[in-house]
Amino acid sequence: MSLRFNADANSFWAVLNFGLMKTFALVLLAGVTALAQAPAPAKQLAPERPPIRNVGSMSDLMVKIIYPASDALFYIESRTPTTDAEWTILEGQALMVAESANLLMLPGRARDQKQWLADSKLMLEAGAAAVKAVKTRNVDGIVALSDQLMESCTSCHKHYRPGYGKPVG
Repeated sequence: MSLRFNADANSFWAVLNFGLMKTFALVLLAGVTALAQAPAPAKQLAPERPPIRNVGSMSDLMVKIIYPASDALFYIESRTPTTDAEWTILEGQALMVAESANLLMLPGRARDQKQWLADSKLMLEAGAAAVKAVKTRNVDGIVALSDQLMESCTSCHKHYRPGYGKPVG
């Protein structure tokens, strides 16, 4: 069987091919245009943050976490760890000082966005530096941080607990 077509058949196929190509081009153009006009895919929403709920009071944080942890750093010269276990405990206390500063900056605790946060950041920096010093068992480094840590405490207490530490009477 021959695939040759007569002139009339060739004309027919030529017209058909032109028509098909024209239709294909129009469909392709319509598809590209539709894609170009389609809205961008919606951005995935960030996962919802878990709710933050303050459990303890400010006094609870100070008396039960921050004071004992900071005392371990303040009294390092008279209570220097001598065993691996004691150094591990001191590292945990330095970490509590640093992370407690983050707790102080949580919504519901931060009293304002300027001074409170500045004092909390001082505590965070001192605590983070203390963690590094404890990891290297650098007693002199911990002693050197005492002034920075004390400054964060006294500055905050000066602004938010006037009269703190003064004798009553």
